[in-house]
Amino acid sequence: MIRRGLKHLSRVADVFSRRLRVERDITIFPDDTFLTSYPRSGNTWVRFLVGNLVYQREAVTFLNVERLVPDMYKHSDRTLRNLPRPRILKSHECFDPLYKRIIYIVRDPRDVAVSNYHWEMKQRSMGEAYPIEKFVPRWMEPVYWARLGSWGEHVTSWLSTRQGQENFLLLRYEDLLVDPEHELAKVARLLSFEPVPERLARAAEMSSADRMRKLEKEQGGKWVQTRGTRQDKPFVRKAGSGGWRTVLPEESVVLIENAWAPIMKTLGYALSAEVESHVLPVAARE
Repeated sequence: MIRRGLKHLSRVADVFSRRLRVERDITIFPDDTFLTSYPRSGNTWVRFLVGNLVYQREAVTFLNVERLVPDMYKHSDRTLRNLPRPRILKSHECFDPLYKRIIYIVRDPRDVAVSNYHWEMKQRSMGEAYPIEKFVPRWMEPVYWARLGSWGEHVTSWLSTRQGQENFLLLRYEDLLVDPEHELAKVARLLSFEPVPERLARAAEMSSADRMRKLEKEQGGKWVQTRGTRQDKPFVRKAGSGGWRTVLPEESVVLIENAWAPIMKTLGYALSAEVESHVLPVAARE
């Protein structure tokens, strides 16, 4: 029993020094496009959206996404160099001056925290009983994802250096949920092709959460990202926004907002106190 407990504590300790295999020295070509984000901000969904937008003759699945929109951490530089150009690559890197065309995906950090919490469970890094209020402060530490820094540091590294430039597109996860076709039109223009409505609609439909969940059930055990993880916990979860309101304890919300309030407000994420101040008491609404 003691040995089992120590083994569990060791796995929990590992998650708080999470190591991402960083390959900043991969060969980068001037016509590359990088889908970049802090982990668990919706990068995989955007890979499907962009892949289905670009490749009209082949719908993206979990079995071909690594060929169409590869994860730079899952393949050798030799493999990536041999891909047809121009390439579209998934990245989680903070600012890199070699990246010339960037689609940067950002998501409410309160939802990002919840998503990372469930992702660690899926990876068996910690058990179901590990409390989220203990997870959040450790997740916020810059060393949680080695070399990437915290959510705030990562976002700031890109916005402070590239926001407003011609080849930098900021996509909010929440805006994609509301109107994926409108946001994909921006992607089309960045990639220099006409945002034809039928093409945008097809990409959104082929990248829906329902289709991705169905594909995950069929292919999750084979995809490089999830094949070694718990198959009873989904990779594609609720695919929504604001779930933190029913999951995060108040103390966790306060920690996140105290740390990153200015960045959150710049990105249009209302703080909990601001949201509550706009909700009138029932008597007042009547």
